[in-house]
Amino acid sequence: MRMIVSSLDGRCLTLTIDRPERRNALTGTMYQALDQGLQKAQADPGCRAVILTGAGDCFTAGNDLSEFQAARRGIADSPALAFLRTLANIDVPVIAAVEGHAIGVGATLLQHCDFVYAGETALFSMPFVSLGLCPEGGSSTLLGQLVGARRAAEWLLLGQPFSAAQAWDSGFITGVAPAGQALSLARATAAALDKQPAQALRISKRMLREPGRADLMRSFDKERDLFSERLQSDEAQAAFRRFFERKAD
Repeated sequence: MRMIVSSLDGRCLTLTIDRPERRNALTGTMYQALDQGLQKAQADPGCRAVILTGAGDCFTAGNDLSEFQAARRGIADSPALAFLRTLANIDVPVIAAVEGHAIGVGATLLQHCDFVYAGETALFSMPFVSLGLCPEGGSSTLLGQLVGARRAAEWLLLGQPFSAAQAWDSGFITGVAPAGQALSLARATAAALDKQPAQALRISKRMLREPGRADLMRSFDKERDLFSERLQSDEAQAAFRRFFERKAD
């Protein structure tokens, strides 16, 4: 079964995370498919927008933690980070449609989207510290810029979940839709982007992103190294064991 569904509607590419039986938890293979989808959109000069969404009633529960229990060696980017670099660098506008939970990287990846719409019952969480880990996805640089240092500390250091209303009030997302209607809002924005001149659209997005790009890439590198260290820590491994013990009960 395909766990990333790619569909082209006119000049908009939709990438759907389709693993609802595991709350759309992401594996290395799924990150590679997402990365390939984004690169396909970038290579198509006619593509006006990419929509990222999740199947069922969950955007994504984040990384599949079973993959975190395997040893990680070397300094090469993981499939997750390779995807995030592509997401941060493509010139095609990216729109996220979030329903249900957006956890961990499911929340941090939204920082790299140009438009984010969430259903009113959506719930966001970045529980890295609670898992013995550290911020990732560029959040150590971007989150404070987006929502302010105080809110970033609540969400990252305390791991406090936050609602769609709180996400919108803080500037983390673009808008809130009635439950189940986030994708409709995303499609409406894609339709509006489709009316814009393609080259001007891409150039303008690149200009908006360029001032912070070098800092973000350095942040990715630093987070990668620290995150890899934390994955092997006693704190993280104990947190993973507790997670899987709870699932087994």
